[in-house]
Amino acid sequence: MRESGHVHRTVKAEIRENLLARLRAGEPRFPGIVGFDDTVLPHLERALLAGHDLVLLGERGQGKTRLIRTVTGLLDEWTPVVEGCEINDHPYAPACTRCQKLARELGDELPVEWKHRDERYGEKLATPDTSVGDLIGDVDPIKIAEGRTLGDPETVHYGLVPRTNRGVFSVNELPDLAERIQVSLLNVLEERDIQVRGYNLRLPLDILLIASANPEDYTNRGRIITPLKDRFGAEIRTHYPLTVEHELALIRQESMPDIGADVPEHLVEVIARFTRLVRESTAVDARSGVSARFAIAAAETAAASAVRRSAIAGEEQAVTRVVDLAGVVHSLRGKVEFEVSEEGRETEILAHLLRRATAETFRSRLGGMDLSALTDKFAEGNQVESGELVSAGELLHRIGPVAGLAKVMSRLGMGAGEESPGHAAAALEFTLEGLYLMRRLSKEDLDGVSVYRT
Repeated sequence: MRESGHVHRTVKAEIRENLLARLRAGEPRFPGIVGFDDTVLPHLERALLAGHDLVLLGERGQGKTRLIRTVTGLLDEWTPVVEGCEINDHPYAPACTRCQKLARELGDELPVEWKHRDERYGEKLATPDTSVGDLIGDVDPIKIAEGRTLGDPETVHYGLVPRTNRGVFSVNELPDLAERIQVSLLNVLEERDIQVRGYNLRLPLDILLIASANPEDYTNRGRIITPLKDRFGAEIRTHYPLTVEHELALIRQESMPDIGADVPEHLVEVIARFTRLVRESTAVDARSGVSARFAIAAAETAAASAVRRSAIAGEEQAVTRVVDLAGVVHSLRGKVEFEVSEEGRETEILAHLLRRATAETFRSRLGGMDLSALTDKFAEGNQVESGELVSAGELLHRIGPVAGLAKVMSRLGMGAGEESPGHAAAALEFTLEGLYLMRRLSKEDLDGVSVYRT
C-alpha cells in the first residue's frame, strides 16, 4: 500500500478535495436533490469546504435526511482499514488498543481490507430512550465474563459513533435526544475523542457529524443544548420547493414508478399546485408544515385509483384522470395538521384547494384556447356522465368525436406515443372539469358519478 503511493487523509480532507474536484469539473455534487441549487447547497458546500460539522434545520419532509446521505458520495470510493477493526482504523494511524498492538507486532505486514464509501455512513434517529452506550459505548459484560479485567480497554463495546470512525455520522431529530445524552457528543465535536465509563481511554475519532432538527422542536419537544450548538460549525436552513417546476420534478422523481398507471403531466401539475396551496393555506398549521411526501403520496394514490378502474372496467392501459384526484382528499387528510378553528372542515378545505389547483392548471395549460368544439356538444341540452369506474373507451363514446383534440393533448404535454384512448379520455375529462370551474359548464356530483351539462 505504501509502494502504491496511498496517502492518508482525514474524512473532512477527503470530502473537501473531492468536492473541489467536482466543482471544478462542473459535475453534480448531490444527486437527487431538487430545488436547493441556489439556496441550501451553496451553504452546505461552504460548510464542507471549511471542515465544519453542521446542523440542517427545517420542517418535516424537506429532504434533510436525503441530503445528508448524499454527502457520503463525496468520500473516496474505497478506503483501507485494518482488517477486523471495529472502528475502521487506518493502517497508517491505528487508534484502538488492538490495532496499535498488531501494528507493533506486524509492522508493514499489518493485514488490510478495503471499505466502500457506502459502508462509511452511520445514522441514528434520536429517541428519548437513546443511551450514551448506544452512541458512544459501554463495558461489554461478555468480554468481562471471558476473563478480561475491568480496566482493559478491549472490554469496551463501541457505540454507533466510534463504529462510524473515518466516515459520516448523522443524528436525525437531534432535539429529541435527552439533554444528558447530548452532553456525550461534546467531546466528539470539539476534542474529537470519546470517553467510556471513566476508562482512561483516549480514542481520537476522524468523523464528520451532521445533525437534523425541526425548528418547532426547540420549543415543543426539546432543544439542542447551548454548548452543543456552539460546537457545530454551521447551521443550514432547508425549505420546501420554491417553484411549481421544482415540485413537479420532485413528484416525478420520488413517486413509485411501478404502480402500473401513467400520470399525465397536467395532473402532476395539479397535484404540485394543490400541495403548494395546502402549504400556504391559513387553515393549515404553518408550524407543522406540509411534507413533500404529501405530494408524492397524492400522485401514487391517484395512480392507484386508475389501476383499480383499469382492473374493474377491463382497460388495456391505466391512465390517471381528473376523477381519480377525488380520492386524494380523503386518503391524505391525516397528513395535514389543521388549525383548531377549522376542526370538522378538513375535507371541505382540501376539496376547495384541489378545485383551485385544477383551475390554475387549466388556465396555465389551456387558457385562451378555442374549446367551442367541445362546448357545442352541450348546446342542445346534451350531457356527459363520467365517474371513477367509467372506462376511457366508454367516456370517449359518450363525448363523441371532438375537433382539435390533438391540439388539446399537445397543450397538456401529451406527445408522440400518448395517443391511446386512456390519454384522450384524460385530456377531455380535464377539459370538461376546467370548463366547469370556469363556469362555462355545470356539473353535478352523485355517488362517484359526475354529470357535465350546460
